[in-house]
Amino acid sequence: MANYRRTYVAGGRYFFTVNCAERRNNRILVNRIDLLRKVFRKVKADHPFHIDAIVVLPEHLHCIWTLPPGDSDYKTRWSLIKAGFSRQIGAGEYLSESRGKRGERGIWQRRYWEHFIRDDPDYRRHVDYIHWNPVKHGWVTRVIDWPYSSFHDGVKRGLFPPDWAAEPEGMLDVGEAGD
Repeated sequence: MANYRRTYVAGGRYFFTVNCAERRNNRILVNRIDLLRKVFRKVKADHPFHIDAIVVLPEHLHCIWTLPPGDSDYKTRWSLIKAGFSRQIGAGEYLSESRGKRGERGIWQRRYWEHFIRDDPDYRRHVDYIHWNPVKHGWVTRVIDWPYSSFHDGVKRGLFPPDWAAEPEGMLDVGEAGD
């Protein structure tokens, strides 16, 4: 079994990549976006955190969270989000033998990618990566055209012009390999 080392910093900022178990031809996250939003709201109400940036794609999502002072428990929050979403989806997804034996669902990959945000330039690179991701994957040709992104809030707040990143120059690949 792999030994995953995670960084836990109370009140820290973290970048996450969370994938569905089956990525090919899977649109569950955008098809059930209202449910995903509802689950996020519930978990945030019970275990507060701030979503600094987020993009939801058909079969994976990226986000940056800032945890409250004195709190480093993102693991519980992700567990609750994944379980809360899965419990409200009817069965029918592919289940591996090992998932079946454990009574698990087959909606999410068991693990997720986490990166502790070290400083302001690191934060900016990851926010840009999140907002650019739908273009990177070919879902849209302009960042503004992807509806499931915090980019729209940033435009409303004057943080980005609507035509931000019209050219991919300088876009860094900061996400998990294979994303």
